[in-house]
Amino acid sequence: MTELCFATNNANKLREIQQMLGDEFILKGLKDIGCLEELAEDQDTLEGNSLQKAEFVAKKYGVACFADDTGLEVEALDNAPGVYSARYAGPQRDNQANISLVLENLKGKNSRKAQFRTVISLVEAGKVHQFTGIAKGVIADDLSGEEGFGYDPVFIPEGENRTFAQMSAQEKNAISHRGKAFRKLIEHLKNNHNRS
Repeated sequence: MTELCFATNNANKLREIQQMLGDEFILKGLKDIGCLEELAEDQDTLEGNSLQKAEFVAKKYGVACFADDTGLEVEALDNAPGVYSARYAGPQRDNQANISLVLENLKGKNSRKAQFRTVISLVEAGKVHQFTGIAKGVIADDLSGEEGFGYDPVFIPEGENRTFAQMSAQEKNAISHRGKAFRKLIEHLKNNHNRS
């Protein structure tokens, strides 16, 4: 069995990915390997942030590690908030304030096209692999739904008339940026570990 660290303290994310990975992998979170410090995310791209976290954990704790970073890219806002999605309205990382600022900045704009983009970096045996998942859609005029987190209440994915926040976790994962990126990671892990 292969041990992997997912650089997160989010128990829901860990459980979800463990289910996707199956029995041949043991997935550990940051607490499980004794990493209690806040991981730096001070790069100016999603690729840079996810790699920064995965490399730090892999080097310091000697484990194969993957980390993710996600941003909302709004076409009419020059792809903002992007890498600054979590702190768009300030360092307090307030979801409501972030959403309000996006909606405010979109007033008077013709296009409401947007996409969520997730980048996962895997650092294993000194090698780096990156996987990207994209969900295209539009920003709604108002918030709808109670599920999910972040910008989910205002993001309507292509082919849907509901926001991510109006979908069940299973429905969202089937089409979401994060779901797509993780499926690429898992396919890579299974293909490469089954051969060795």
